[in-house]
Amino acid sequence: MNTQIFKSDTRGTANFGWLKANFSFSFGNYFNADRVQFGMLRVLNDDTIDGGTGFGTHSHANMEIITIPLEGGLEHRDSMGNEGVIRFGEVQVMSAGSGVEHSEMNASKLEEAKTLQLWVFPDRENVAPRYDQKSFDIENQINTFVNIVSPNDQNDGNALWVYQKTFFHLGIFDSNTTTNYSVRITKNGVYLFLIEGEILINNQVLKARDAMGITDFDSVEIQIISKSKILLVEVPMN
Repeated sequence: MNTQIFKSDTRGTANFGWLKANFSFSFGNYFNADRVQFGMLRVLNDDTIDGGTGFGTHSHANMEIITIPLEGGLEHRDSMGNEGVIRFGEVQVMSAGSGVEHSEMNASKLEEAKTLQLWVFPDRENVAPRYDQKSFDIENQINTFVNIVSPNDQNDGNALWVYQKTFFHLGIFDSNTTTNYSVRITKNGVYLFLIEGEILINNQVLKARDAMGITDFDSVEIQIISKSKILLVEVPMN
């Protein structure tokens, strides 16, 4: 098993006043030749959006976009006619495909919204754009990884799906417990992002907003030091 740790304070940052962002990979004005992507995972942005603000209408193409609210809500509108608000416990996917326009605004005029947005390269291009969202009862499934995103051809109907051999899992774990994750597709890698808490993997301690890239493994043991919220992203490495 090969592991590489990415400390939270080594991420790229941007502060636009209304938006405070942390970039796990090169994005916008932040470029780091050593952090362009992890396999097919291209973007992991950790955003805090002021009340009454947000991302106005903009376009995407040929990218699988997954949005995970952590606090507050995001109001979504797109050129496919979808609109609504997503909050913690809900996950949104959008296959940009041949092209789509959308906006993402803080659903509150006063409170901050905190979200994770991830982009994954698709395994096919120029598909018809599609959108979906779903609520997952993460908080009542403690000490287990909940599958929130799966490949379109390996989906059991419980998770959202995208055009890529990727699996997203989200879990909340109690202190002083141990869990394991087994790779779903041989030769895939896992990018583990610790949203909250403190954990130990391969004799390395991760704290809130640290990440670890894990490759060349079948199963990994995760020791939970303090109550933790973990996002696991399994993706093809090439």
